[in-house]
Amino acid sequence: MNIVYILFSEKLNKFYTGFTENLQERLLFHQNAESRKFTYNADDWSVFLTIECVSKSQGLKIEAHIKSMKSQVYIRNLKLYPEMIEKLQKKYSDFQS
Repeated sequence: MNIVYILFSEKLNKFYTGFTENLQERLLFHQNAESRKFTYNADDWSVFLTIECVSKSQGLKIEAHIKSMKSQVYIRNLKLYPEMIEKLQKKYSDFQS
């Protein structure tokens, strides 16, 4: 399964956006203090949002798009307005016509 995930830390008031093919394994990675870098600064990361993707290519494009926005408001709106996620999935579809 291809998933774009967004974590949130109350302590830092920050989001972390990533892509994975195995969410459970990736969450364990973020909990391991020895292997994480950005998420090292807080121990309260929780899953804020996940976006299922049809392919790795689509997932990486959506992840890059979200990161390029550099906006907490944009990320919060993704959760409030699911149609935004649908538009991203369509925009970055591997089968664009």
